[in-house]
Amino acid sequence: MGDTASTRRDDAAAVAARSDVPRPNLAAVAALAGVSPSTASLAFSGAGPVSAATKAKVLAAAEQLDYAGPDPRAQSLRRGRSGIVGVVIEDRLADAFRDPMNIAMLDGIADVTGTAGLALLLLTDTGGAADIAVAPMDAVVLIGCSTRLDQSVVTLRQRGMPIVAIEAEHMPGVVPIDLDNFEATALGARHLRDLGHERVALVTLPLGPSHDRGPLTPEWEAQSSAFTATERIRGARAVFPDAGGVVAAGSFVEEGEIAGRALLSTPDRPTAVIAQSDLLAVGVIRAAKALGLRVPEDLSVLGFDGVRVDGLVLTTLLQPAVDKGRAAGRAILASLAGEPALPASLTSELRLGATTGPAPVR
Repeated sequence: MGDTASTRRDDAAAVAARSDVPRPNLAAVAALAGVSPSTASLAFSGAGPVSAATKAKVLAAAEQLDYAGPDPRAQSLRRGRSGIVGVVIEDRLADAFRDPMNIAMLDGIADVTGTAGLALLLLTDTGGAADIAVAPMDAVVLIGCSTRLDQSVVTLRQRGMPIVAIEAEHMPGVVPIDLDNFEATALGARHLRDLGHERVALVTLPLGPSHDRGPLTPEWEAQSSAFTATERIRGARAVFPDAGGVVAAGSFVEEGEIAGRALLSTPDRPTAVIAQSDLLAVGVIRAAKALGLRVPEDLSVLGFDGVRVDGLVLTTLLQPAVDKGRAAGRAILASLAGEPALPASLTSELRLGATTGPAPVR
């Protein structure tokens, strides 16, 4: 019997070495290892009672044949799942990865789904015809997406696909992961009011997929499809009803500086600015210093996120970005397991820093 097994191994190796034959498959590995194909499959999957010696023999045969293992696509077909969770981000990826909050949320999602052997597929919706409804995935997470995706969400629900939305308007059949954008911004605005500020301006995140920049007008607000930005505007207006401002083209320091120059170059400039991200707040502070204004003596600046900035301790609303991602990941795993997926509501914390102070006396 030993000679027979040795002959099979020699024959399999010779076949694999020929250039005019297909790449080796699991059957070739099993033949070379002298085991059945089912035993070889169990050795790769680790799902069955295969001894360490047999597994080592199978893996050695696979290495000799340059065989990487069973095709994951075939495994997916057998399971009826792709093993992929889609993550839809409204921004272009080049812009999305400039925002540390997006990276933190993705880290949180991966922390949870990765332990279950799931991969993440990043999809973008930049105002075109992004068809997330046909992407190869088992579940989807929407990050801050606008209501323009309503039809795609309907199609996904028809496919029976679990859907989780982080900071988005509530939709039927979609598990929400909420952040207290309204309440947190109102808390920060009250902090400024308590310091005596009355002339307060806003620097907002983009209000739509076009990422246009310009003055914050009632018409623009009415057309806004950006849920997070709109909620933060509402929170500020709950304390300062007449607050105007500027819409930035993205959550970037450069955009904050452009908005800051526009707001601070007028004779009746604000004494405080509520920026809807810390990166925008840093830009406003740069603009103020370039114009000869002191922070916080001449201008108070409030941020949102809790990003660490070298050499600057911002007064900001610290949000649990990683926890948002983890909550979304847990909801996905529960849905895929046929269990109830629980929504989550997370809160932000006002962290006092060196960028807010009493309103200047004129």
